[in-house]
Amino acid sequence: MPRPLWTGAISFGLVTIPIKVISASEDRAIHFHQFHLSDMGRVRTRKVCDLDGEELSQDEIGKGYEITKDETVPVTDEELDQMPLPTAKAIEIVSFVDAAGIDPVRIADSYYLASGGQVAAKPYTLLRQALERSEKVAVAKFAWHGRERLGMLQVREEAIVLHVLHWPDEIRSPESLAPKDVELDENEIEQAVQLTETMAADDISGFRDHYREALEQLIEAKSEGKATPEPAEDTERESGQVMDLMAALNASVEAAKESRGADDGDATDATVHPMRSRRKAPAKKTAAKKTAAKKTAAKKATAKKTAATRSQEKRSAS
Repeated sequence: MPRPLWTGAISFGLVTIPIKVISASEDRAIHFHQFHLSDMGRVRTRKVCDLDGEELSQDEIGKGYEITKDETVPVTDEELDQMPLPTAKAIEIVSFVDAAGIDPVRIADSYYLASGGQVAAKPYTLLRQALERSEKVAVAKFAWHGRERLGMLQVREEAIVLHVLHWPDEIRSPESLAPKDVELDENEIEQAVQLTETMAADDISGFRDHYREALEQLIEAKSEGKATPEPAEDTERESGQVMDLMAALNASVEAAKESRGADDGDATDATVHPMRSRRKAPAKKTAAKKTAAKKTAAKKATAKKTAATRSQEKRSAS
């Protein structure tokens, strides 16, 4: 496990649980440096004063809030430390809610909370089992990096996880983003549902970052003086291409079945929503009715013709 980012305690009513905060994820992306193309020298970011052009060291730099372009209010670290925040080293649980009541958009970073020694083992386990049995998550407040934050405590396997939450007023409304006045055919909706079920998976643990793998191969080849890997075939559609939605859905369902080794007789079809030929069925019935009507009319015409012929024969005989 990496080094703890923060040490403190969970405040659970009158119970105090010493904990260590450890990042629950790690950055596996490949990062680049900037360099001078002519001589491969590193290009670095230097902190320079706008007024006198002098390069500054960290102890010469302070914080300030810009009110206008010509007015900045300086704020010192001492003033920030005296702000009326909760205990700097406490995660204070304020309520318990259903996990479904937390909007996933509000979740930011996630951290594991490790028990801080043997003295924390019992209260840590107590809180974990209380969360598991109640099937709820804990909402907590805590101070970190000079500001008050909102968090959610949730159990993952045998550990308690702290999810940092955005405050409600930090979430933008998506009201103006959804398309309006769009008409969808019922068959299109059912085919889209079929596509989601054909592409369904039990978990996503098998997904890999193919871009990072290709980038690693590129760097390795260049560092060893080898030929760079061939670029992958570009399957991107031409911009502006108009697609038939139903045809695209049908093709997507078939492609998903093929990628999972399914065929037309596979059990996959038993779990999806079949396409109902609601509009075609009446046409077949109408066609059948017309055919039957034609046959009936032909029979009646034949019967009338036969009856007329017999009547004429009788008159001729008399």
